[in-house]
Amino acid sequence: MADGGEPGTVRPGGRTARVREAVLRAAEDALTEQGFSGLDLADVARRAEVGKTTVYRRWGTVAALVADLLQDMAEQSAPRTETGSLLGDLTANALLVQRTLTDPRQGPLFKALIAAATGDARTAAALHRFYDIRVREWAPCVRQAVDRGEVPRGTDAHEVVRAVSAPLYYHLLISGDRLDETTAARSAEAAVTAARAGVYVTDRGRKGWLGVS
Repeated sequence: MADGGEPGTVRPGGRTARVREAVLRAAEDALTEQGFSGLDLADVARRAEVGKTTVYRRWGTVAALVADLLQDMAEQSAPRTETGSLLGDLTANALLVQRTLTDPRQGPLFKALIAAATGDARTAAALHRFYDIRVREWAPCVRQAVDRGEVPRGTDAHEVVRAVSAPLYYHLLISGDRLDETTAARSAEAAVTAARAGVYVTDRGRKGWLGVS
């Protein structure tokens, strides 16, 4: 099993894979409609047309099911875009986040998962892993920009990528302001401008370029 052998993280093929897919999609539906507090394994089994015993044996708890859902979402997310410039790459990242958060299905799903993470430690850990996977997917864009001389050596790639999406989540969860493509492009441009100015040069970034852990 992946992730230390937690329930629901095996990815075999055949019928088991089809059951997992059906259950995860049913869990998405339930979260979107009812939020984390309304998520129930028996209801998910009914929606997925799978036996309750199978769901309880495979996942055991709602938290384990949500953790597996986030793992699947991370694996299914679109790969990074490489345009040849940091602004182009990070604009593509920002637009991907913007489309996801404004999607009629994905937007409410992310809101439910974030809300769940505020009150459940296991869900929070799973959400942190999800975003760590996505940040690591896009971090090479920043490292390539360093190699091209676009931003200073020692720039912390992870911090730059986080700076792109942070304002978009603020719009989604806090301000309620319109989250459109212009907002996304502005967020990318702000992150690139700050990176060029050396704002994200950190000790961790310097150690990373020196190969020091």
